[in-house]
Amino acid sequence: MSESQTAIKKQVKVLEDGRVTTPKGFHARGIHFGLKRKRKDLGWLYSEVPADSAAVYTTNTYQAAPLVVTRESVSVENKIQGILVNSGNANACTGEKGLQDAYQMRKEFAAHAGIQEHLAAVVSTGVIGQHLPMEKILNGIAALVDYEVDGNADDFEEAILTTDTCVKHIGVELEIDEKKVMIGGAAKGSGMIHPNMATMLGFITTDAAIDHNDLSEALKQVTNSTFNMITVDGDTSTNDMVMVLANGLAENKKLTKQHKDWGLFLEGLEMVSKELAKKIARDGEGATKLIEVQVKDARDKEAAGVIAKKIVGSSLVKTAVFGADANWGRIICAVGYSGQQIDPNLVSISLGSIKVVENGLPVPFDEDDAYNYLMNDTIKITVDLAQGNESAVAWGCDLSYDYVRINASYRT
Repeated sequence: MSESQTAIKKQVKVLEDGRVTTPKGFHARGIHFGLKRKRKDLGWLYSEVPADSAAVYTTNTYQAAPLVVTRESVSVENKIQGILVNSGNANACTGEKGLQDAYQMRKEFAAHAGIQEHLAAVVSTGVIGQHLPMEKILNGIAALVDYEVDGNADDFEEAILTTDTCVKHIGVELEIDEKKVMIGGAAKGSGMIHPNMATMLGFITTDAAIDHNDLSEALKQVTNSTFNMITVDGDTSTNDMVMVLANGLAENKKLTKQHKDWGLFLEGLEMVSKELAKKIARDGEGATKLIEVQVKDARDKEAAGVIAKKIVGSSLVKTAVFGADANWGRIICAVGYSGQQIDPNLVSISLGSIKVVENGLPVPFDEDDAYNYLMNDTIKITVDLAQGNESAVAWGCDLSYDYVRINASYRT
């Protein structure tokens, strides 16, 4: 990291209890309305004014009805003011009825929230192939969008979860044009998590002033190094997306790529996205450990990224980490089948600070030290290709017995 990048990073302050409602003018709420037995299952995120919006969407060919409707909303004038999220039912692979149900959700939500219909987004997550219980949904919307009842981000964070074991949130503060600017975020994701988007729900808010085109470019840029660098199980969902809303209430001069603080805003957005991505990876279904893989000294960044994702996505690497087995052969195999041009005689591998391979050959190491290291909650694997100056980092989790248990009975 260069000195200038380090200086910018220091200007971003991580808030102790930062939330998606930390930026000015954002409100959230969540309730239980009956899709799940006990946990909250309907959430609402709202900006006091229409917010410039940008999103990245699933790459799965099967795209759920709510995603289709939300993309349509965003396309009207690139602004969103309210987002309605239900969990427990994905409204995916539900045909024309599912699409009409999503449109009805948007219409009723907009009416109760007092906003134009195209400023409303709808999001669903959960079981695929089942129609929504629309009577319950509509009653839930009426109860949810009640300005007389105070809401909070905690309830929203819980309402968007499926098999997650914990809520995921972060907030940061930075200064732009002598104005305090906040960026907050909330996310869900535990299973069906794999690189190239489409694998989680992420909601990012900021009170910065920035128009859609620049916001969209910023989101795509940080997504490539954060959300697109995580994997849990190699499956890609039908529903998921990351959306960022910028309502401008911080009253800074509008951010563009030419603005002196553009790099600072990007750093803040990347920090929020990276922390949410890591929280998703750490909370993989049945996971006990977060795995971080750094590939360095690669010919180019693309090669480094591909290799890092191959390693962190390997079922054999993941199970070895779960069992605290320092089986570096699985790591070097993943490097080899990545499809990238490497020189096997130059590759070195470390588990934390323990070097296990140097210049393509095994290095004697203490098995007990390696075992003790692999028993930690966070495992860092470093692969040095000794071919250039580029690097990339990917995140994932171990693969445990509980992953099978959870997914063997997901619908029942």
